[in-house]
Amino acid sequence: MVAFKRPDRMPLMRGGDDGSDEPGTFDFLGFTIHWARSPMTGKWVVKMRTAADRFRRALRSISQWCKSHRHEPLGMQQHALNQKLRGHYGYYGRKGNRARCASLQYLAVLEWWRWLRRRSQRGLSWDAMSRLLQRYPLLTTAVARPA
Repeated sequence: MVAFKRPDRMPLMRGGDDGSDEPGTFDFLGFTIHWARSPMTGKWVVKMRTAADRFRRALRSISQWCKSHRHEPLGMQQHALNQKLRGHYGYYGRKGNRARCASLQYLAVLEWWRWLRRRSQRGLSWDAMSRLLQRYPLLTTAVARPA
């Protein structure tokens, strides 16, 4: 059981089960459900973000794919990475989770760059990677909106 009451209605519990005064969180279907203040009204609302273990798994999957396909043509690599990012955004792209999706996109770029640098002994500078990203851009975050 997790104490998941609105933080302003929680009794002061100094040194609870985990030793913190923070309201409880829990993971469900790949999301961490938590309380946060609404930026518009300042009221407490329930929010969701990508669970840490799912985020690490997605990044590890991208890294392993980049490692095993680093010698493929760049257009094919870009297409496959965009498919992976589109799938992640499709599931985890929820209101309030934009920062996590954006950080996955940024870390995917770093992983792609990491493995492209290993294609030759000369490496690949960040300037060259920036030019490559202009020619072969990766998808940016797309937060799903309620219909």
